[in-house]
Amino acid sequence: MSRKRLLIIVAPALVVGAIEALSDTLLDPVLPFPGDAILVTLAVLGLSVALSGIAFRRVDALGATLASRNRELETRAAAAAALHRVSVAITALVDLRQVLDAIVDNARTLLDADVAVLLLVDRDGRLQHGASRGPGGAVDESGQLSSATPDEVLRFVNLDFAVSRLVAPLQRGAETIGLLAIGSRHTRSFGVDAVETLASLANQAAIAIENARLQARLRELAVETERERIAREMHDGLAQVLGYVSTKSQAVEELLASDRVADARGQLEELGAAARSIYVDVREAILGLRSPISPGLGLAGAIEQYAERFAEASKLGVSVTVSPEARAVSLAPETEAQVFRIVQESLTNIRKHAGAGRVVVRLDRIADDLRVELNDDGRGFVTAATGAMAGGTAAPGPTTAGTADWPHYGLAAMRERASEIGARIVWANGSAGGGVVRLDVPLHATSVVVAS
Repeated sequence: MSRKRLLIIVAPALVVGAIEALSDTLLDPVLPFPGDAILVTLAVLGLSVALSGIAFRRVDALGATLASRNRELETRAAAAAALHRVSVAITALVDLRQVLDAIVDNARTLLDADVAVLLLVDRDGRLQHGASRGPGGAVDESGQLSSATPDEVLRFVNLDFAVSRLVAPLQRGAETIGLLAIGSRHTRSFGVDAVETLASLANQAAIAIENARLQARLRELAVETERERIAREMHDGLAQVLGYVSTKSQAVEELLASDRVADARGQLEELGAAARSIYVDVREAILGLRSPISPGLGLAGAIEQYAERFAEASKLGVSVTVSPEARAVSLAPETEAQVFRIVQESLTNIRKHAGAGRVVVRLDRIADDLRVELNDDGRGFVTAATGAMAGGTAAPGPTTAGTADWPHYGLAAMRERASEIGARIVWANGSAGGGVVRLDVPLHATSVVVAS
């Protein structure tokens, strides 16, 4: 217990005792009863008033402090709840422009500002207008980020509404990619809560901008990957067949010039067969480009739909069997796309190189894997080698008899696709003949493995 508190407790007792002692000794002859009793009562009352005043002031001060802290906590809770609502609303938006507009709108509302502006840094390091709410001004885009200060914002807003300003940077790692600022027409100070709120909104804006950048890059990579795939297919199919057609055409001309009509007719028949083959290749390529996995269709439905169109175009019998467990499996969109492309490439290679008349595609769930298996009734592989990846090194692909060789690029593309989703892909001979392509896709992949 502190000395002050002890003194407050002991002092009244000492004072009352001293007055009582005086009244019984020195004051009795001068101030007999009831005068002495009245004096003692008044003294105690005065002392009580003085001490209670001190106590009440202390209690009032503590109450005011608690009320202030309570209001501060309520304000922080309201700001946190508002930021949560803003975050939920922003995550539901897809368009970056809508996200930035929502951020500046909420910055102005939550911080009770007259104007809010979000500036972005372009490739040359210049600040550009991104989004704003409230009275704006003429946008001057001549400033460099290296010389940017909070006053840099003044070039983008009406000066009358930026008497007081608060600025938060948009950070991507150590790089500043923009500024989020609010302004008020009156002189005011911004507390810690306002700084934290604006910083949180700036972080959300930075995340949204970075997400949009990464999504754009993913789309670019997807386009590049498809271009490479189409280029490989054209080189292996269209380019080679066109070269074959050119050679056959020259041979026919030479045979006709030598009056070897029968030989020329034989060459023309081979030329017609090549033309029909390349026609099927082109139809398959067009079909592949027009067969994305539509929302709601699912991987199994997309494979069934594609198999039906592929069979019609190639005149190769294709049937698809899907177990209820496999149909209920849910994969990430990028995983579904890769599995779908592997099935596409497998069917194309079977048609071109296996000499098969029928293919059975099976989808089933085996433990924690989705198994996709293609069995054909063709000539099969000479060896049951597999495309393997161990420690990042791919083993040789399968070898087949004669014209049944699958092109290296096809196997490499399927190995790459499988590795990207952590799947295992195997090429082997079927127990009843023909070839087998088996893809096991982990439903909870933790590593990337493609092995035999």
